[in-house]
Amino acid sequence: MTTAPYAPTIGITTYGRDASNRFDCPAEYVDAVRRAGGVPMLLPPGEGDWTDVARRLDGLLLTGGGDINPARYGGAAHPSIYAVDDQRDAAECTLMRSAINTGLPTLAICRGMQILNVVLGGTLHAHVPDAFGEQVRHRVPPREPVQHRVSVQPGSHLASLLEIREFDCASWHHQALDSIAAGLQISAYAPDMLIEAVELSDHPFLVAVQWHPELSAASDPLQQRLFDHLVATARNAGGSPRR
Repeated sequence: MTTAPYAPTIGITTYGRDASNRFDCPAEYVDAVRRAGGVPMLLPPGEGDWTDVARRLDGLLLTGGGDINPARYGGAAHPSIYAVDDQRDAAECTLMRSAINTGLPTLAICRGMQILNVVLGGTLHAHVPDAFGEQVRHRVPPREPVQHRVSVQPGSHLASLLEIREFDCASWHHQALDSIAAGLQISAYAPDMLIEAVELSDHPFLVAVQWHPELSAASDPLQQRLFDHLVATARNAGGSPRR
């Protein structure tokens, strides 16, 4: 009898509690993890001990969403900043620190990439058009995704994972990495040289992308590959003890 492959548990962070007293998570994240063979576990903000929660996971997916409080990285207020949620910031910063310290396989998307940089001491551009202009659109009004090109750096983990140097992606953000935290390697750029991906050296799998692979993963095997690698790495590490 053939034994089914181990289905690793992948924690997926959700948006904070909204005005209707609901926690929300776009289904595309859940669908992408399931296609990869993982079992999604939604992680709404509000737990008392996130380090203990992280120990129960085989992998972690930090999702997109509103802006990080600029006080966390010494930034200034900006009229474009929206949906700041201190409880979500605290939860995701704790989860990311735990993932870094324990080697938990992690994929960080958009806001998640910014969380990674902030946790390690980096900073953010408050509003992309102010820093890069609008020759390359990273979001269109009012707040809608747009396509643009991404170039992957040779020799990076991302390059070996995707096995391609350039591709089009679904972009949906108005903030971006500014100063890069120590320990992070830049692994992709947009045509305007905005940083589109970073990865953490000496970690089993900690890849962060600024674009939104979940938006096209159902029809684009290249974007689905990010989730496939997260789940495969989590499967291989499943059951190993974590500090």
